[in-house]
Amino acid sequence: MAQHLGALSLLVRDYDEALAYYCGVLGFSCVEDTDLGGGKRWVLVAPPGAKECSLLLARATTPEQAAAIGHQSGGRVFLFLHTDDFARDHRRYREHGVRFLEEPRHEPYGTVAVFADLYGNRWDLLELRPRTAAPA
Repeated sequence: MAQHLGALSLLVRDYDEALAYYCGVLGFSCVEDTDLGGGKRWVLVAPPGAKECSLLLARATTPEQAAAIGHQSGGRVFLFLHTDDFARDHRRYREHGVRFLEEPRHEPYGTVAVFADLYGNRWDLLELRPRTAAPA
């Protein structure tokens, strides 16, 4: 049996505001933007090279949902954006005004820095180190 995550729902204030940020600032692609009627849309975005998982930009429609915008993970890092070139993407994001919450750091698993998106959600920008084969 094979399974994978197809999308993660991310609460946003406004579809177009979110599209401008995730596509215009972070460089994601708009995979789908379908009008479902009644002001509701099915909006999927994904980073360059994504093969399976995307973000569903879900406009908050209740006070409870609106209160959770930017706080879906209780203040922890929520999303992990893997890159093949940390220095390139870190530089590009800083040039586009992305707010990093720390300086890049080198960990045993790779190079990482936490940034906050438009709504305050915390992300890891992460370039993983190549894995070596376990000894036989």
